[in-house]
Amino acid sequence: MASTAARVLVPASATVVAAAISNNAQCSDDHIPSLDFGWSHHGPLAAFDAAGVRRGFQVYKEVCASCHSINRVSYRNLVEYGAWSESEVKAMAEETDVVDGPDSSGEMFERPGKLTDPLPSPYANEEAGRAANGGALPPDLSLMVKARHGGVDYIFALLTGYCDTPAGKELLPGLHYNPYFPGAAISMPPPLMDEAVEYPDGTPATVSQMAKDVAIFLAWASEPEHDDRKKAGMKWIFALGVSAVVTGFYKRYRWSTLKTRQITYLN
Repeated sequence: MASTAARVLVPASATVVAAAISNNAQCSDDHIPSLDFGWSHHGPLAAFDAAGVRRGFQVYKEVCASCHSINRVSYRNLVEYGAWSESEVKAMAEETDVVDGPDSSGEMFERPGKLTDPLPSPYANEEAGRAANGGALPPDLSLMVKARHGGVDYIFALLTGYCDTPAGKELLPGLHYNPYFPGAAISMPPPLMDEAVEYPDGTPATVSQMAKDVAIFLAWASEPEHDDRKKAGMKWIFALGVSAVVTGFYKRYRWSTLKTRQITYLN
């Protein structure tokens, strides 16, 4: 009887120890992990919210683009996605001056942007970016959702997580308290404020709404083929399913004359 009780208690105690170790590991983190906010595009058949991607691009363009670049996204990607018309994107591209060349005389020249050009960077080069930000280079946001644990949840939590520094914690000058950032001390000041942008569709531009929209846009920027990949995946799954059914019926048809035979062994 005692041995039975011991066998029961040992797995239970192991479970408690494992849970305690897990909790200690979480408590030792230097930041609060972001929650799962249940984004609509996370389903197997769900696509990005096109209106949210469009609003998020507006937030990036009017707020984030002054410091951060998205070098891996070109204007043509906006056209391919379909949330913008080709003429609309061409007009946006032509508003920027792109250094090109050399020309026939060997000189560099400026020209209006084209659909094949990447979205413009706020700085001419890395050194200029560091000089404008006290030696720190603002990261490129092209793959930021892929580069951070939590992905789009982390982006939203970070943008909405600024708060007052708790008592007893001291920050160096120029740093801001954000519990979702590793170390909780971030040099970027709160980038979003209510009504910082004016959405053409009339959506209220609250901090949470803008953070949601720009997080969706950055998720799309990190994977512009997201919607097409899911469509192609479902087509392949359907095709393979039909092929499996047809193959099964064909196998039964070909082997039916042998599988239904009765073999009699004579003594």
